[in-house]
Amino acid sequence: MKNLYRLTFLFFCCTLTTSFSQTDSTAFSSGPSPLPLESYTLTAEKSNLVFTSSIQQGQATVFINGEEKALLFRDGQASIPAEADALGKLLLIRNGKKHYRLYHLSQRTEGGYRLRMIPMWLSIVPPLVAIFLALIFREVIISLFIGVWAGAFIAGGMRIESFYYFALSFLEVVERYVINALNDRSHLAIIIFSLLIGGMVAVISRNGGMAGVVQAFSRYARSPKSAQFITWLLGVAIFFDDYANTLIVGNTMRKVTDQFKVSREKLAYIVDSTAAPVAAVAFITTWIGAELSYIDDGIEGLPGFEADMTAYAIFIDSLKYSFYPILTLAFILMIVFLQRDFGPMYKSEIRARRTGEVSRRMSATEESDLEDLDPVEGAPLKWYNAVIPVALVILMTMFGLLDTGMASTYRELLANGINVPTQSWGDIWRGTGQLLGQEGTFFMKIGKLIGNSDSYVALLWASLSGVAVAIALTIGAKIMRLTESISTMITGFKAMLPALLILTMAWSLAATTEELHTATFLTFALQDTVNPFVMPMIIFVLAALISFSTGSSWSTMAILYPIAIPTTWAICQAQGIEHGLSVEILLNVISVTLAASVLGDHCSPISDTTILSSLASDCNHIDHVRTQLPYALTVGSVSLASAGLSTYLGGGWLICNLLLLSSLAILFLIVWRFGKKVDH
Repeated sequence: MKNLYRLTFLFFCCTLTTSFSQTDSTAFSSGPSPLPLESYTLTAEKSNLVFTSSIQQGQATVFINGEEKALLFRDGQASIPAEADALGKLLLIRNGKKHYRLYHLSQRTEGGYRLRMIPMWLSIVPPLVAIFLALIFREVIISLFIGVWAGAFIAGGMRIESFYYFALSFLEVVERYVINALNDRSHLAIIIFSLLIGGMVAVISRNGGMAGVVQAFSRYARSPKSAQFITWLLGVAIFFDDYANTLIVGNTMRKVTDQFKVSREKLAYIVDSTAAPVAAVAFITTWIGAELSYIDDGIEGLPGFEADMTAYAIFIDSLKYSFYPILTLAFILMIVFLQRDFGPMYKSEIRARRTGEVSRRMSATEESDLEDLDPVEGAPLKWYNAVIPVALVILMTMFGLLDTGMASTYRELLANGINVPTQSWGDIWRGTGQLLGQEGTFFMKIGKLIGNSDSYVALLWASLSGVAVAIALTIGAKIMRLTESISTMITGFKAMLPALLILTMAWSLAATTEELHTATFLTFALQDTVNPFVMPMIIFVLAALISFSTGSSWSTMAILYPIAIPTTWAICQAQGIEHGLSVEILLNVISVTLAASVLGDHCSPISDTTILSSLASDCNHIDHVRTQLPYALTVGSVSLASAGLSTYLGGGWLICNLLLLSSLAILFLIVWRFGKKVDH
C-alpha cells in the first residue's frame, strides 16, 4: 500500500509540474536527493517564511503556488525570503503528502510580515453563499455580488480587525473582479455576440419575421407536445456550439411555445439540456479542440499506454461511457411524449396550461421593463425575414470555424516542416492529412480544423452578419426606415443587459473561486481513495461539484483531465489490473469528466449557459434553475450508477449499450411513476 501511495504521488507530481511555467531545478543539481516535506508549521519572522519540521538536517521539497522550492533544514528549521506588499497575496503550499494549505501573506505597516492560514474549505463559501441567497431570495445580481464580496474578503486575508481592508474587499468587487472579468477577450466576445443576437432578434420580431415563423411552425406544431418536440429537434440540429444553440433556439421557439401555453421554464429546460449535451458528444463542435487538447496532455508519457492511439480516437472510443449527455437528450423526449412532469416543473406547466401565464407573474416594476417587440403596424408576416438571418448565423459560424481553423492549421503545418504550396483550403486540407498520418480520416481532419479554430471569432462574424442582413431585409422591404431599424436593434441590446449583468457577476465569482483554489480543494478532498473500479464514480462526483461551484464545464475539464488521467492509469498499473480493463477504466474516467462537467453546469445558477438559456427563453433565471435541478439530478444519479457498474462489468461497447438501455428503462419508469399528466 505504501508503494501504491508513493507511485500515485509521483504521477501527481509529474502531472502537476508540467503545467507550471517555472521550476527551481537548479537547487537539485547536486548533493543528496531531497526529502518530501511531511508535516510542518509555517511562521513569518522578520523578512522570512520559516518552516519548522521534524527534519533536523538536510534538504526537502515543497511547492509554493506551483513552483518547486528547495528547503535546507538546519536544526529543524528552514527559511525562504518573504515577498508581499501591504495588500498581500495568497500562498498555496503543497507538501510531500500532497496536502494543501492556503496562507495569506502581507506586509505590516510597522515592519515585518503578517501570515494567516486560510482553511481550504472556505474556498467553497463564495459560490455557496451566492447560490443559497439566489435560491432563497430569487434575486441573482445582489446574491452574486455578495458571493464575490465574500470571496474578496477571504482572499484578502480575512482582516476583520481592520475596517479599511474590510471596506476594501467591498470596493474590490467592481474595481478588481468585475473589471478583470470584462477585460477577458473571450468574455467580451460572448457579451458582444449576445448583444448582436439580441439586436437581430428584436429586428426580426418587429419586421414580422418571427410572427411568420410562428405561423409556419404552426403547421407542424399543433399541440404543446409537438411544439416541445420541434424545440428539441432544433436543439439537436444546431450541435456545433452551445452558445449559438441556446440563443438561436430559445429566441426562435419562444413565440411558438407561448402560443401553445408551454411554460417558459419548460422551454428554458429543453434549450439548456440540448445545448451542452449535444455539443459535448458531437464529433465536430467548438468543444472538440479543448477536449482533445486536455486528453492529449493527460495521456502524454503514460507508461504502457498505446502510443499510436490518438486523442481523437480516444475521444470517440470514450463516447460509449457518455451516459449523462445521451440520457439527458432521451429524458427530454420521455417528458415530452409522455406529457408528464414532476417537481416544480409540473407546477409551472399546470400554471401555463390553466391560466395562460407562461412565466411566473411578475411585479409591476418587472413588467414595466419589458420591451415591446410586437410587429410594427402593417408589417408582412413573412417567415423568411427571420429564417434568412438565423440561417446566416448558423452558416457563418461554420464558415468562421473552418476559416480560422484553416489559418491556425496552416501555421501548425509550417511549424512541423510540412510544405504547403499556398494558403488555399485545398492545400491546407491535404497538408492536414500528412500531419495526421495514415489514421487521418475525413472526420479526424474536420475535427483537427475545428479544434484549431477560434470559436469566438466565428460567433462574432456570425452575429454581425445576422443583424446586418436582418436590417437590410427590413429596409429593403420598406417595413421600417433605417433610423427605426437601428432604434429597434438598440432595444434588443437593452433587453439583453439584465442577463449580461448576471453573466458578468458570475464570471467575477468564478475568478474568486480560481483565486481561492476551490477546484484544488474539491479535487484532492478524496485523493487517498485508490480503488481503480470506483475511480469513474469519484471523478464523476468531483467533476460535478467543481462545475457546480465554478459554473464552467471547460474550466472543470482543464483542471481534472491532467490529474485524473495519469492518476487513474497509475492506480491501475500499481494494482496489476489487466491492460485491456485498465484502458476501459481510463476511457470511462475521460468520459465521465466531460459528462459530469455538463451535469454540474446544468445544476449551477452561476453557469454561463444556464444564464443564457434563461435569457434566450425570457424566463426568470432562478425559476429556470429550480425547475431544471430535479431533472438534471435524476438523470445524473442514473448516469453515475451506470458509469460505476460499467467498469465492474468489464466495460466495452456491449456492456455500455446494455447499461444504456437499462438506464433508459429506469428513467422511463421514473417519469411514468412520479410524473403527473399535464393536460392540454
